[in-house]
Amino acid sequence: MPLALLALAIGAFGIGTTEFVIMGLLPEVAGDYGVSIPTAGYLVTGYALGVMFGAPLMTVLGTKVSRKRMLMLLMGLFIVGNLLSALAPAFAVMLIGRVVASLAPGAFFGIGSVVAAHLVAPDKKAGAIAMMFTGLTVANVVGVPLGTLVGQSVGWRVTFGIVAALGVVGLAGIARLVPDMPKPEGVRLRHELAAFTNVQVLLAMAMTVLGFGGVFAAITYIAPMMTHTAGFADGSVTWLLVLFGLGMVGGNLVGGKYADRALMPMLYVSLGALAVVLALFTLTAHNKLLSAVMITLIGALGFASVPPLQKRVLDQAHGAPTLASAVNIGAFNLGNALSAWLGGLLIAAGFGYTAPNWVGAVLAAGALGLALLSAALERRAEAPSTVVTGSPSTEQQAAIHH
Repeated sequence: MPLALLALAIGAFGIGTTEFVIMGLLPEVAGDYGVSIPTAGYLVTGYALGVMFGAPLMTVLGTKVSRKRMLMLLMGLFIVGNLLSALAPAFAVMLIGRVVASLAPGAFFGIGSVVAAHLVAPDKKAGAIAMMFTGLTVANVVGVPLGTLVGQSVGWRVTFGIVAALGVVGLAGIARLVPDMPKPEGVRLRHELAAFTNVQVLLAMAMTVLGFGGVFAAITYIAPMMTHTAGFADGSVTWLLVLFGLGMVGGNLVGGKYADRALMPMLYVSLGALAVVLALFTLTAHNKLLSAVMITLIGALGFASVPPLQKRVLDQAHGAPTLASAVNIGAFNLGNALSAWLGGLLIAAGFGYTAPNWVGAVLAAGALGLALLSAALERRAEAPSTVVTGSPSTEQQAAIHH
């Protein structure tokens, strides 16, 4: 794998850390600013919405800029946003910093996926995309726990300062290692928008929303689920999330490897198994050992679907994949928001902390259904061409006999 992928992975590591570390530091941030925990939660919601809307916005703004330069500009935004968060004198200023930082991830992963795919041979594209996303998954194993520990011990501002420094390293790596890759000639914004008229692109994005939504239906409420239902101590939640992160790393690498060989079968297996595991988690959440196993499997199966889903969008968007790829990253965040909202409704209705697992199971099963539908439509579209190509051959054979 090219060294340029390492630079992209470092950027992804910083992005993953800043996105998830805030969840463990909300009490400290709320205490410093004198706001409630729910109010501090806007730092999470604002970031997710920023990613969702920022992905297409930043990609459109970057249509006149080379991909390497755009990646560097996005990392610059990421650095500025995290520095603003670290130095913010008031809660509103920190919220602005979070929104500024959130404008980078969608377009970064979208453009980064296109760049990563172009750096390697055609049969290694999904593996290259997975290598970039490894930075995001490793962030949940190393960056988030360490960032939480630093924030709780020294101060949350130090954590965001360190994340900004990671952004500087990523920016330097991109500048030094990523080759100049100018925007393809003849590809204009209308070509990028035309990808959204492709049913297969829309189906792939819908799979992303439902499939990854299944993961976050459970993980959003993992802390109260494990402490109130499984009986874990509050301090155990950190290492349970490390298990989730380890599962993410393994699943991401496996998904990247096998998506290059058999993309759709990889989606069938990962999404189908994810639906089963989430359903079982509802029944096993009372057992500590089984809960730990299920959390690891959810991370593995959820992220095993990421490289194939991203590659599916790239493949189906054909000659103008950049905007579609970036919007698909926004689709992950839409899935997060949707599943968290639905799971919260069930908990508020009195169904208990394990109820979101059923939401996740239904969403993952829905993603599997869309994958099967997508494959069926693809086979139907290819069927007429087989008949057409077969007819001349039969006529030619008849002519030869005569």
